Amino acid sequence: MNTIIRLFIFCFFLVSCNNKPKQSQQEEWISLFNGKDLTDWKIKIANHPLNENYKNTFQVQDSMIRIVYDEYENFDDKYGHMYYKNPYSYYKLRFDYRFVGEQTPGGEDWNVRNSGIMIHSQSAESNAFEQHFPVSVEIQLLGGLDEGARTTANLCTPGTAVYYNGELDFTHCISSESKTYNGDQWVHVEAVVLGSESIIHIVEQDTVLRYSRPEVDPHFISKAYEGSDWDRMGVTNKNLWIEKAGTVIDDGYIALQAESHPIDFKNIELLNLCGCMDEKAKNYKPYFVKPDNKQCIY
Repeated sequence: MNTIIRLFIFCFFLVSCNNKPKQSQQEEWISLFNGKDLTDWKIKIANHPLNENYKNTFQVQDSMIRIVYDEYENFDDKYGHMYYKNPYSYYKLRFDYRFVGEQTPGGEDWNVRNSGIMIHSQSAESNAFEQHFPVSVEIQLLGGLDEGARTTANLCTPGTAVYYNGELDFTHCISSESKTYNGDQWVHVEAVVLGSESIIHIVEQDTVLRYSRPEVDPHFISKAYEGSDWDRMGVTNKNLWIEKAGTVIDDGYIALQAESHPIDFKNIELLNLCGCMDEKAKNYKPYFVKPDNKQCIY
């Protein structure tokens, strides 16, 4: 009888041990959007108070976040961004987007079928009242214009610079190697963000851009404008940033951009790559690349 019991116990632990790796390897993606409302997001539109959703620019419909301008007569530089509540450093991000309709009257020519998602961004609260764009790294999203090439998931750098091809590059926008996506089709984009070590843009499973070490740029857009580009973009607290020039940015907020052309977003999901890396812990994940063992559960 004792032999049978010992055999049963041995088999039980064998099965338990075999199951544990499978459970620990399962990726735990979180949805940043609940599909119903804008809970967990903060809105900041230039020249408007925090969380004022001016003319219902940011809306929810059919499990999508929609950036629309139905109530606008003129865009009038009402650049807006909607920020997820938590900052992140090491993570994977994935989402789908599509451009729809026509650009709002008053939008700049370069903003036709143009929007983006900001990463490593300053917080909504820290934006100056008049500020057009947050200091951040932008995954620039462009729709095709039905003629010629127009890549998407490019890089733009409001108030920042990055290392590209091994050198610090102050170019404001760097083109990716993506295909051109015309029409109102959905496009799937992913980003692999490893703090300041590496950032990769992926479009429809193709890696289209790599760069690293974003840092604060003493010029908001270009050296050609000296200090005036901070003023032109409404950054009235520019000295706070100019004093931080050269500071490496390894974390920040994620924000959806409103830049005068209607755009829809859906399936916005994030896989945190920072967490408990102690294999003895219950919440250990082998895909974590940045340790935060304060989160370990035993």
